[in-house]
Amino acid sequence: MKNKDKHLIIVRGIPGSGKSSFASLLGRAICTADDWHIRKGVYDWKPENVGKAHDWCQRKCRRFMKAGIERIIIANTSTTKKEFNPYIQMAKHYGYKVYSVITENRHGGESLHEVPETTLEKMKNRFEIIL
Repeated sequence: MKNKDKHLIIVRGIPGSGKSSFASLLGRAICTADDWHIRKGVYDWKPENVGKAHDWCQRKCRRFMKAGIERIIIANTSTTKKEFNPYIQMAKHYGYKVYSVITENRHGGESLHEVPETTLEKMKNRFEIIL
């Protein structure tokens, strides 16, 4: 499979911007750290589990890449380069072309996970646009 045949789409945005909804429009091989926090159908986010969730998400992406899935979508906040750089490195290693898409809350969405407004503001302030 040639590089042009394999695509990694990184969907970035703050909570409530529609990352997961948009990702589901793009394909089925979706990796999101939020899925790790769902236990028995209930979203149970705890700050001490953030690292575990992102490690799990990266492992899932790597499995998809090893299997040669043609289109993989990452749907995480990825507000800084440091947060999505592991996916960029994996893409290089496995020969994926990378696209980064930023979702904006133009639809009036709200965070499904009840993220406090102060946290949303911090995320907005640190959001990096990488050119």
